[in-house]
Amino acid sequence: MKKRVTGLGGFFFKSKNPKAVKEWYDKHLGLGTDEYGKTFWWKDENGKNCSTQWSPFSEDTDYFKPSDKKFMMNFRVENLAELLNILKEEGVEIVGEMQEFEYGKFGWILDPEGNKIELWEPKDEAFQ
Repeated sequence: MKKRVTGLGGFFFKSKNPKAVKEWYDKHLGLGTDEYGKTFWWKDENGKNCSTQWSPFSEDTDYFKPSDKKFMMNFRVENLAELLNILKEEGVEIVGEMQEFEYGKFGWILDPEGNKIELWEPKDEAFQ
C-alpha cells in the first residue's frame, strides 16, 4: 500500500445552533455556506478535482460516537478496505463497518485519545 491519507476530507464540529453558525461564517468570512456547511474544491498534485467539507453538526448528534469530543476529522484515503485491514492488524480500534455511498466509502477509527476519525475513499466525480 503506497498511500494512506491523501488529504483532509473534512472538519465536523458540534454546535448549539448549526444554522446560525453557518450564517455567521457566510456573512463574516464569506464562505458561501449551504445546508451542509461549505465544500472547498481543490486539485491534487495530479490535477484531479478534490473536495474538503466543513460542517457544523447539532450538539446532540450521535454521529461522533463513541467519541464524546465536540469535533471529528475526516481524512481522504486510498483503498479504504485495505487500509482498515492494515489498521486493524496494527491494533487501531475500528468503529462499526465500512459503508459505501454514491460519493464514496467511509470507515471510522479511534485515535489514542478517543477522537473519532472518519476515513473517506471519495468518488469526487460524483460531485462534478
